[in-house]
Amino acid sequence: MIKTTFITLWGTYCYKVMPFGLKNAGATYQWAMVTLFHDTMHKEVKLYIDDMIAKSQSKEEHIQNLKKLFLRLRKYQLKLNPNKCTFGVTYGKLLGFVVSRRVIEIDPDKVKAIQNLPPPSS
Repeated sequence: MIKTTFITLWGTYCYKVMPFGLKNAGATYQWAMVTLFHDTMHKEVKLYIDDMIAKSQSKEEHIQNLKKLFLRLRKYQLKLNPNKCTFGVTYGKLLGFVVSRRVIEIDPDKVKAIQNLPPPSS
């Protein structure tokens, strides 16, 4: 909060949350996530910037991992955007790839977008 303080005619103000316009916002956010989830990373949870994946072998294990993840989020007052959440899936799109239990493939929609680009004109 100290680093985002600014003064106006009406008083001194500061952000309660980090605005993502700051140059180090992404790195600070990633550091915070690694710090908060250090004991679950690479076991139950995968983190990359603003993506979280709770992984498991069975439905029961998945529910336990989600419960643990939600308790941690609640403890640190973090919120998820429900429109961006998906639960209980066996595959999904992540960082331009289609990820499943057996394989990681390039997202065909990304390939189509590149193939359909118009040729350079200059």
